[in-house]
Amino acid sequence: MNPATSPTKISLIDRFRALSGSSVWVRRFTALAQVWTLIALFVFFGLASDSFLRPINLRNILIQVSTLGVFASGMTFVLLLGEIDLSIAAVAALSAMISAHLFANLDYQEPIPMLAGIGAATLAGLISGLASARFRIPTFMTTLAMSLIASGLVTYISKGRVITKVSEWSAYLGSHRIGGKDGLPVIVLVALACLASGYLILRYTRFGRYVYMTGASKPAARLAGVNTSLVLVVVMTICGFFAGLAGIVSMGRLHSAQPDATESFLIDTIGAVVLGGTSLMGGRGGMLQTLIGLLIYGTLRNGLDNIPSIDIYLKEFITGAVLLGALMVNTVFAGRAERDKTM
Repeated sequence: MNPATSPTKISLIDRFRALSGSSVWVRRFTALAQVWTLIALFVFFGLASDSFLRPINLRNILIQVSTLGVFASGMTFVLLLGEIDLSIAAVAALSAMISAHLFANLDYQEPIPMLAGIGAATLAGLISGLASARFRIPTFMTTLAMSLIASGLVTYISKGRVITKVSEWSAYLGSHRIGGKDGLPVIVLVALACLASGYLILRYTRFGRYVYMTGASKPAARLAGVNTSLVLVVVMTICGFFAGLAGIVSMGRLHSAQPDATESFLIDTIGAVVLGGTSLMGGRGGMLQTLIGLLIYGTLRNGLDNIPSIDIYLKEFITGAVLLGALMVNTVFAGRAERDKTM
């Protein structure tokens, strides 16, 4: 019997997808899968911990994901294009170290150190984009090389030492609170501004539409007249800019420039953006989804810290397992079926 014409076994997932295509309410339910995940985490940790829902702890969640939010603003552009940037953590460390070195060791005053740090990060993103667009090198290779370059420069500038003297500008962005000790942290406003600017670009500009078109189908976008190489270069440059700003903000929060302070941000950023529903294959997602993903990630991390009965050595394992499960659920019920039903 021809396999193509033989009856196939329909799984529960296939039945759910078929149902989601015919029911408006099911489509609405699956479209909000990330929101349900966030609500479920809030309910669970609220019941499991007496301290989780306290206002000061909820504010801590916002602070904890703020630096990640700046990183994620740039990474969302890259993932929407179906590409990846593996250099953001190293580029952020380079931005912070250049800024701190100019201010603390060479006595340059603001805004020169901050602009130099962010400018170096933006230039790193531009070089990665040009190398990928001009020589057709996959972005994961160019950004991996850029990561090594940036890490090497950080080691050369710092000589492996931590610089503890930072400017008031970076300290203001990373640590200051508007309205006093219990006021609104500036770092939260910085993250919201980054996400909002990314949303406006993607939602209301021609360039934003080009990003979605290129991510959905690069050949089709090229046939439609889109300069996909230029879009790639601009997107990688934007990601470098946000990585540089994240490095400055992180330095201000820690009150020091550390050679290895931002290493964990790479995986955390990609995990948060994908958790929100932005596809790794490109063409689907956005800043609102990234915001939800950041809150899911922050809630999970913070919630585990608020349950003292959980072994501290198991928290990384639990975080990874929950993230894997959430990614599978989000991918199955909210993503893949709409674009490509042959997979």
